[in-house]
Amino acid sequence: MDYLKSVVPSQLVSERGSNLVIINPGSANVRIGLAKQDTPFNVPHCIARHTTIIGKPNLLDQMINTQVTTTSQQVDRERAFNTTASLLKIPYLDGSSSFGSRKTARIDGYNQPSTNTKKDTAFPWTDVFEDEPSSLPTSETSAHRSEDNADRAAPDVTDSGESKRKYRNMIFGEEAMRISPKEPYTIHRPIRRGHFNVSPQYSAQQVCEDLVAIWDWVLLDKLEIAHSERNKYSAVLVVPGTFDSREIKELLTIVLRDLCFSSAVVHQEGLSTIFGNGLSTACIVNMGAQTSAVVCIEDGVSLPNTEKILRFGGDDICRCLLWIQRHYQNWPQLRTDVLAKPIDMLMLNRLKESYCEIREGEVETAATVYSYEDGMPAVAHKTNLTSLNVPPMGLFYPNLLVPELFPQPPRTWFQDHENMLEETWNMDFGGGNMGLPVWDSFAVSPLNPKKEEKIGLAEAITSSILSAGRIDLQRKLFSSIQLVGGVGLTKGLVSAVEERVLHAIPPTEAIDTVEVLPSKMDPTFVSWKGGAILGILDFGREAWIHRNEWMENGIRVGSAKKYRDSYYIQAQAFCFINS
Repeated sequence: MDYLKSVVPSQLVSERGSNLVIINPGSANVRIGLAKQDTPFNVPHCIARHTTIIGKPNLLDQMINTQVTTTSQQVDRERAFNTTASLLKIPYLDGSSSFGSRKTARIDGYNQPSTNTKKDTAFPWTDVFEDEPSSLPTSETSAHRSEDNADRAAPDVTDSGESKRKYRNMIFGEEAMRISPKEPYTIHRPIRRGHFNVSPQYSAQQVCEDLVAIWDWVLLDKLEIAHSERNKYSAVLVVPGTFDSREIKELLTIVLRDLCFSSAVVHQEGLSTIFGNGLSTACIVNMGAQTSAVVCIEDGVSLPNTEKILRFGGDDICRCLLWIQRHYQNWPQLRTDVLAKPIDMLMLNRLKESYCEIREGEVETAATVYSYEDGMPAVAHKTNLTSLNVPPMGLFYPNLLVPELFPQPPRTWFQDHENMLEETWNMDFGGGNMGLPVWDSFAVSPLNPKKEEKIGLAEAITSSILSAGRIDLQRKLFSSIQLVGGVGLTKGLVSAVEERVLHAIPPTEAIDTVEVLPSKMDPTFVSWKGGAILGILDFGREAWIHRNEWMENGIRVGSAKKYRDSYYIQAQAFCFINS
């Protein structure tokens, strides 16, 4: 501990962060980087595999329904829009009229368009061809195949008279999302809505293989860590609170067996966020692309009954943006399909990030949208986007957001006969809840996925904090709300959360202050950075699992070493932070 008090933080990060890889998997993106980096590589969490099957859909999630399909859902959505538009005081909505009778907007002195001048550029289609290598080995290990495929995935492809063009076997990240639907590829998304995307069409084995391929490509192509060097590196898994015990166990197997790291430890996103922003007690609101999660942390320990999982995120805001523009007839006559053409989702996400904000009045702007048709060059269309403050309000009025219906994972998938949540470490460092079993805070049933709440963000935050118990702790949490995740960058969201949470608190509660604390870094990467800090400050590594132990013994009943992090690590880190 004397060393911790005397060492310069930058020196500590340099010494201990150079061989520590932090992996933060999400539904839409995976963030991977060395602990010594300021920010990680943020890569779309998808892979496109070449297929020779005629008629196979270009997206494996072909059963997902991205449209409102019932009359009641449509009515609920239009009612939610009218409510939101009224609250935002959009001037061209008649209070007595329905959604479809909105008056035509005008651009004049009273109706100034947005001043956002971000240049809109088209996304190029991915070149799916490569040069035929002169020779290929007859047999390769799966790891070497991944490395070879990563090398072949380089974008520089030439077509000389003597070289033979062939399809690339696998394409990763944003390049996979920019593949034309006419090309013979199937895009796989191994994680969806905060869980492994297991379905009758997508086996658990294939999900794991795709995760291995994507992560291995990032390690090779972005971090330049060869397979022969992996035994010199350790990994920190920062996992979403939505994951169940079996899913985390599979991730550990991927990291230790398939990616060949020497050791690994697991941290939850909520706890990592606390360390990423240097806090000790806060209500963490993590808003990702497909799910949002709320959990309260007291003195570095998550409170067991405060966790709320919400089934919406940034991707749903993008779809809501498209729905509103189409109903206003502001969207050009384009075949925009976020399911069949992921490149359209890239375009909508950029429009959302550039122009959507929460404030009163009409928010509109002139923008350029693009049509992407069957591999043809993108065609630009000028249009006027209106009501850009409505889509992000779907966070508070979930009926605005499109429900997704897709096959649930087989029930047997959640059966974990080696329950890794049993006999967790009991350590008492005094104060707070530090004497509880280490992962009571995230105990889940091994037979069922975690329950999702069908409420808005303000209600979820209020319910979570009021479940914390003591009034003094509740007051502290209401004044220490932390917004993280990509959606946290939405302009005007902080004031909207403060106002709506304050109104959601029952009048019988003696609480009159709600405050959202500013993030010390990009909210997208706070959880990843917290995982890096935890990994660097964990000198004892009592909770780390080594590769040979995992491969030989897996889970050892009665052992102190478990697959998740321990109170000991948290106490050690807080001792350093507070020293």
